[in-house]
Amino acid sequence: MYAPKGEVERLKSALQALKAQGAEYADVRWERHRSERILVRNGQVAALTQHQDEGFGIRVLYKGAWGFAASPFLTEQEIEQVARRALEIAKASALTVKEPIRLDDWEPQRGQYASPCERDPFAIPLDAKLELLFRADEILRKAPEVQTAESHLRFHAVEKLFLSSDGAEIAQRFVYSGGGLEVKAVANGEAQQRSYPAAHGGDTAARGFEFIESLKLVENAERAREEALQLLNAEPCPAGEFDVVLDTNQLALQIHESCGHPTELDRALGMELSFAGGSFMTPDQLRKLRYGSELVTLTADATIPGALGSFGYDDEGVPAQRWPLVERGLFVGYLSSRDTAPRIGQRSTGACRAESWNRVPIVRMVNISLEPDPKGPSLEELIADTKRGLFLSTNKAWSIDDRRLNFQFGCEIAWEIKDGKLGRVLKNPVYTGITPEFWNRCDAVCNPKEWRMWGLTNCGKGEPMQTMSVGHGAAPARFRRVRVGGGQS
Repeated sequence: MYAPKGEVERLKSALQALKAQGAEYADVRWERHRSERILVRNGQVAALTQHQDEGFGIRVLYKGAWGFAASPFLTEQEIEQVARRALEIAKASALTVKEPIRLDDWEPQRGQYASPCERDPFAIPLDAKLELLFRADEILRKAPEVQTAESHLRFHAVEKLFLSSDGAEIAQRFVYSGGGLEVKAVANGEAQQRSYPAAHGGDTAARGFEFIESLKLVENAERAREEALQLLNAEPCPAGEFDVVLDTNQLALQIHESCGHPTELDRALGMELSFAGGSFMTPDQLRKLRYGSELVTLTADATIPGALGSFGYDDEGVPAQRWPLVERGLFVGYLSSRDTAPRIGQRSTGACRAESWNRVPIVRMVNISLEPDPKGPSLEELIADTKRGLFLSTNKAWSIDDRRLNFQFGCEIAWEIKDGKLGRVLKNPVYTGITPEFWNRCDAVCNPKEWRMWGLTNCGKGEPMQTMSVGHGAAPARFRRVRVGGGQS
């Protein structure tokens, strides 16, 4: 799990040398990444990629300013050069700093962590993976209207070593496995798609190949195909105000965009604006803003086994934690780092991560979830309790403003709810809202048996942009009087 012992000692020596040269603090992350992606499209292998890289990055704090440098070459000479370069950058930054950075008082940690993995996906023969994908692909294509059928798998393994000048020493290993299906059907100038188990890459977890088996891709291929065909002949989703029940896969993205991003403290402080804007959830609103109804409790939790946003320690060496962001509708917490938390008089929540060894860690989501209602209904009971409404599933498109207030989401499919029963399939549903108004209209959340964790692998933030994997858990929930319309296919 560690880098070679000799190099570890050299990295430690470099950190101490930086302290001797006036650095207030320094840390280093060494990482090794391995990945594999397989895509079958219309009976052919469309992509088969394997990648491996490793390197280290050194971060230095000097007179209240950060400096960072990285290299793929873990040699004695390169370690010295990278450390020198990081210090030079920090010194240059210190000349223009307006508000010096200060770190919170987390004690240096020592420990190890490994994500759960019963079957190493990289040990599974390639033929077995391809057979799985070709079986699903064959089922997806069993209709003349099917224009494109895709089945895919992806795997990623990461080894990390974190060292700091104040004595932290942490080793971690992660294995991620994911996969999904997508089918596009075309007839009479109409095009529709269905994804399984979710759109934008299916689903991914911090688990081994056993997670792929649990997805049952082959067993669900026929349903995905048939729903795509149904949508070709479905009526457009009607426009108006409806009671809306959101499936968990759509709620995952709703949580991501309207709660996860606006509770990133760097956004709320105006420190992160260039990629996707700031946040309406500013520090003056903390413990004052009525974000949602009494049923809305949203938590950040990096300790859930097998979830994409879980770890033992973040990339600043802070232990994984669980804490509330919204508690019974009240905005109460942020995602923070060691250098943002002190600005509001707090300690880091352990939400600082980097995409890779050559990127600076920034505030990122962990697992952000809507907590289930212990006394809530089942999905069947919730539908039965809805006289007139819509059940929406599987995100298709989204848009949200740069303060995370006004949003629009399009879904792949909707079912009409009439007198407590699911009725006809409807195509191209789109719903809109204003974040706190929307969450305050939540009047039912299903029970824990309906709760599911989803993995999202394409969360972008930062400049240069970093893509991060995060998790979102939810049980189906109902929102009253939501503005809905029917978009284009």
